[in-house]
Amino acid sequence: MNTQRTQPKRFLVFVARHAIAIALAFMFLAPVLFLLLTSFMTSDQTFTSDLWPHSWHPENYAAVFAKTPLLKYLGNTVLYACLSTGFMLLSSIPAAYGLAKLRWRGRGLTMTLIICMMMLPAQVTTVPLYMLWASAHLTGTLWPLILPMLCGDAFSIFLLRQFLVTIPDDYLDAARMDGCGEWRTLLRVVLPMARPGIAATAMFSFFFAWNDYYGPLLYTSENDDHWTISLALASFRSLHHVEWHLVSAATLITMVPVITLFFLAQKAFVQGVTLTGVKG
Repeated sequence: MNTQRTQPKRFLVFVARHAIAIALAFMFLAPVLFLLLTSFMTSDQTFTSDLWPHSWHPENYAAVFAKTPLLKYLGNTVLYACLSTGFMLLSSIPAAYGLAKLRWRGRGLTMTLIICMMMLPAQVTTVPLYMLWASAHLTGTLWPLILPMLCGDAFSIFLLRQFLVTIPDDYLDAARMDGCGEWRTLLRVVLPMARPGIAATAMFSFFFAWNDYYGPLLYTSENDDHWTISLALASFRSLHHVEWHLVSAATLITMVPVITLFFLAQKAFVQGVTLTGVKG
């Protein structure tokens, strides 16, 4: 009897302690739930005030794939997100290591310039960059968005540098005393210890590329064979603006991959974000 009485009390205490978190979670989940329910409605019901489907229509998802080559756009988006993230890590990790663990003249000035680049709006460099890629005959493709990642990304370098400075120098000094060069120290010592920070940075880059609309609109708008999912979704919404059940289904399809990725790598992501920026 006592156990049965204490269980409701514990539940009420839990709700009281986490009331703000529960309210915020509901605020974030409510639009997703609304999209989910709308995606199973008929076209006529979407214009009513009913929030629950009168009848369930999973064929709406098949209709989305029938009306637009969504798989092709998903493939373009995966190519863009994966290549840009891989190139970013390939170039940003050594740069962050040099800023965090190596002593050289001009390091502070370089870090200041990287922070200034983070504050520079992308629209400022749009015209000269577009002219550059147009002269290279790469407009109409995703390469103008992928290839610059080989030169690093200011935000990623800053984030990785903030994580690398939390790694004790004693480990690096021990590796150098054993005869390891800087590259071997980076690969054998730093990278295994920096996995949470690398995972968090990679996920930030991947999510940005997946949701990027401005870049694909600028470079691939005239060539729909290279559209990403964000650009295709905007076009689908404009073509089927009265068919909100199909628009909702298409939106959920684009959300599923990134939500799945986040939950699979949630532990590393949260750990990387938590530990980043502990030291200056």
